[in-house]
Amino acid sequence: MKKYIGKKIGVLAVIVGASIQSNLHAQTEQYEESWESLANVNATPDWFLDAKLGIYAHWGPVSSAFEGIEPNKHYAGWHGMMMYHDGKIIETKNGQPSNNYIHHKKKYGKPSKKGYIEIIEDFSPTAFDAKEWADLFEKSGARFAGPVAMHHDNFAMWDSKATRWNSMNYGGIDPSAALKKEINDKGMRFIGSFHHAFTWKYFGPAHAHGNINPKDYDLYTNPHSLDNDTPDEAFMTAWWASLKEYIDKYQPDIIWFDWWLENLPEEDRLKFLAYYYNKGKEWGKEVAVCYKEATFNEDVAIKDYERGRPNQPKQNAWLTDTSPGAWFYRPNAKFKTANELIDILADIVAKNGLMLLNVPPNPDGSIPPEMQQLLTDMGSWLAINGEAIYDTRPWTVFGEGPTRLPEGGHKIEEKLKIEYVEKDIRYTKKGDKEIFAIVLDEPKGEIIMKTLSTDIGALNSAILDVQLIGSTEKLKWERNEKGLIIQKPTSFPSEYAHAFKITLEGYRENDIGGEIEAHID
Repeated sequence: MKKYIGKKIGVLAVIVGASIQSNLHAQTEQYEESWESLANVNATPDWFLDAKLGIYAHWGPVSSAFEGIEPNKHYAGWHGMMMYHDGKIIETKNGQPSNNYIHHKKKYGKPSKKGYIEIIEDFSPTAFDAKEWADLFEKSGARFAGPVAMHHDNFAMWDSKATRWNSMNYGGIDPSAALKKEINDKGMRFIGSFHHAFTWKYFGPAHAHGNINPKDYDLYTNPHSLDNDTPDEAFMTAWWASLKEYIDKYQPDIIWFDWWLENLPEEDRLKFLAYYYNKGKEWGKEVAVCYKEATFNEDVAIKDYERGRPNQPKQNAWLTDTSPGAWFYRPNAKFKTANELIDILADIVAKNGLMLLNVPPNPDGSIPPEMQQLLTDMGSWLAINGEAIYDTRPWTVFGEGPTRLPEGGHKIEEKLKIEYVEKDIRYTKKGDKEIFAIVLDEPKGEIIMKTLSTDIGALNSAILDVQLIGSTEKLKWERNEKGLIIQKPTSFPSEYAHAFKITLEGYRENDIGGEIEAHID
């Protein structure tokens, strides 16, 4: 017997040694610029899956462009593009100039003579305070945050050497450096978002008007027709230079991409992925990439739904980027309520997703009081109910109730007015012995969780205890063929949705028994 044990230990030592060598190799091996190699990345690190809520800020020179707009008229968000839609050189649906064109002409001059550069030169970030931003983001309950690093207008919100069109040259600040420090000091991860793939199309209308000085092609891109969907070599070189500089300089935990990246050459997209994931290894941390449309595969990056989400859980984690109002500053902006956003967050998390919430600062860099209150209200709710959100995973069933999305996908929030009610419940879990039920409105009477019925079989475990998170009240409850029935608590510890923690006995099976040696030849 001793001889056998000695052999077994020797075999185990070889196996363990081989495992260690394999792990070391995996840590040092460089990803190649191929889908096969990149399929080996851990696209959804645990820290990302645990985070659930992040914030980014649409802010830059274009924020000031909306100052002075008429309150009852519609203005498109892509101002740098729409300001050239004059109804003649650039055709419009009604043959009339866009409101963006009319506003820009009145404020700056005719766009063909006073173009987007006039807006850049008007950038005056006098009230930007990175610490105030980070304090507010922390108060909101966000686990990661950062700036829109470069939007469609090709303007870098950092001190860039890759492009002269940057916030240090026009504004005298480096918001990326300042925010990274303050955000990391709060224990949050840092995100930078990039929207500059679409720049190729964004400034096409500007070229249609002509009169662009060739020395400014580094902002507007080289001249090309409106229907040209193939960026030239100079564009791709500049696109990569800005992105690479940001990665090297700020070591972001997340790089998030807006749409149209899927139109760039595959080799350039692969080059980015390999470079960034290899940098993550070099920095000793797992990084994450978020994308839209068909830019990447879901096994190498995280799919994002703009103002939308799936109508059922997905196996791979995903992200919703949304804004409580317009993406950029608008005078007298109207925002969603904290109640609406918390319900959306609960629905997202129950389906294996995360929320990336936009904050639109004022042109000077201050954050509107209404937005501050909204974030504070969300944070107050999460401070009480966060146990049911953070560090959770989807349960067997994502939810129940009458309010469902008829379809999943992008921008469904714009198509539908969704109002959740007390019978709408969303489920999450931690391990096999804790599930959470988030009731999306204050109950008027007893709470019936039909999914937990003894007849249905979704929950094959005894319930040991039910608690209202944030409350010490002893709840009255029973479980039968109708569901888990909870008598309405005398009071609720928070506004909006209410989270219940359900402690389970857990699922068990009998072992076959016997000594291991008895089953070995």
